[in-house]
Amino acid sequence: MTKLKEEQLKANARKKVRRIKTFYLHLALYLICIVLILYNFIIIEEGPYKDNIISLNLSIIVAWTAFILIHGFIAFKESKVFSKSWEQRKMSEFSQKDESERQLWE
Repeated sequence: MTKLKEEQLKANARKKVRRIKTFYLHLALYLICIVLILYNFIIIEEGPYKDNIISLNLSIIVAWTAFILIHGFIAFKESKVFSKSWEQRKMSEFSQKDESERQLWE
């Protein structure tokens, strides 16, 4: 492999790691803020602006949830949960398990 190719692979790996790290930081901030907003629902008192505050909080929750989902899809777009290697690994695992069970009963 050429030196230039190795450097390009390392740069791509750094970008992927940075993208995933940024997503996890975004997710942590999202969870903290959602807890605070939900706490706000508990302590909110009756008043002329109660409905406005509730609708604002709900719209923030919906919008931020949509953004966090989009960010997650972008961050993990190349990661496949159920890739071919995973399927092959599970198939061999189950076939070995079935064979061991068959030997136990024979």
